[in-house]
Amino acid sequence: MRVAAIQMNSGSDVAANLQLAGRLLRDAADDGCVLAVLPENFALMGERGRDKAKVAEEPGEGPIQTFLSEVSQRLGLWIVAGSMPLVSPEIEANRVYGACPVYDAGGNARTVYRKIHLFDVDLVDQQESYRESRSMYPGDEVVTVDTPCGRIGLTICYDVRFPELFRQLVDAGATVFTVPAAFTATTGEVHWHALLRARAIENLAYVIAPGQYGEHPDRRSTYGHSLIIDPWGSILAEVADGNCHVVADIDPELPIKIRSEFPALANRRL
Repeated sequence: MRVAAIQMNSGSDVAANLQLAGRLLRDAADDGCVLAVLPENFALMGERGRDKAKVAEEPGEGPIQTFLSEVSQRLGLWIVAGSMPLVSPEIEANRVYGACPVYDAGGNARTVYRKIHLFDVDLVDQQESYRESRSMYPGDEVVTVDTPCGRIGLTICYDVRFPELFRQLVDAGATVFTVPAAFTATTGEVHWHALLRARAIENLAYVIAPGQYGEHPDRRSTYGHSLIIDPWGSILAEVADGNCHVVADIDPELPIKIRSEFPALANRRL
């Protein structure tokens, strides 16, 4: 099964971002992919975090979700839609869910994951500060979805630092993890590859991790380096920067085979 990680430099113009995403998804479909994963905030990287509330949609309604449904149906492509703003219980306070909807090749919405771990950190002696909780509301549900490529465990960006989430996804049957991200350049240089390879190795699962790259309207610089990793921790494909896609062929049976031959997960005692 050929899969794609879509890398983007999204900005504050939703229509332009959707146009770019549509082109890159078409390229992935033309490359023979059955499934493509968009990056975090693919539809909007605004000047302020609370700009998300202006374009937040109800589940199943709105132009971003209509775009995803129409494109997946037209291309015959499963789409794991990175993240986009969905309304939350505190939408009046300009707080939204960072949500990852999944569409099958017929354009049907299969599920949606809401980002659990919000990025509230200070970096580089507090020269970089991020407070996602000011504009986002945390999800609380662990979500998997069955696809032609295997059962996918859905995560978003900062989630990658919380291995207990990935263990729960494995216990729910996941053999593939998707980690759409807008990873900062500062942390990406030192942690991106290490964290993603660790999640693949310790869970004997594929990882598909598309990222944002370059400079954005909020002056954030994101790391790029979208990649696909196999269950043994080998990087199958990677691209450093550029609006593009990277592809790899994955075997849905391989994680099951490796877990049988190397039963680290079965040997857990805690």
